[in-house]
Amino acid sequence: MPAARSTDMTPKITDDPARADHIAEVLKALAHPLRIRIVALLCQEGECHVNAIAEQLGVKQAILSQQLRILRMRRLVDVVRKDGFARYRIAEPQLRTLVRCMEGCTVS
Repeated sequence: MPAARSTDMTPKITDDPARADHIAEVLKALAHPLRIRIVALLCQEGECHVNAIAEQLGVKQAILSQQLRILRMRRLVDVVRKDGFARYRIAEPQLRTLVRCMEGCTVS
């Protein structure tokens, strides 16, 4: 018997190899502790200045910039430049759901 489809129009991962590939790429981009912390912070705070992110996470700006570049390349975060300053925000709204799921995970 075929698997039941969800009621929305989004194909299930089991039925769509391209969707599974895309999700795997997103998870690869998040597969670093600092990148997970960056995304979680942006989900919590909204738009943040790069210096504020570095300060809140306790990392050097150069290291932070490397990780933000990876997240930008995967289109998970956007950068907005205002008055010569870079501010970052979540580009993929579903990341908020993923972060809530990860925060609720109790796997040890």
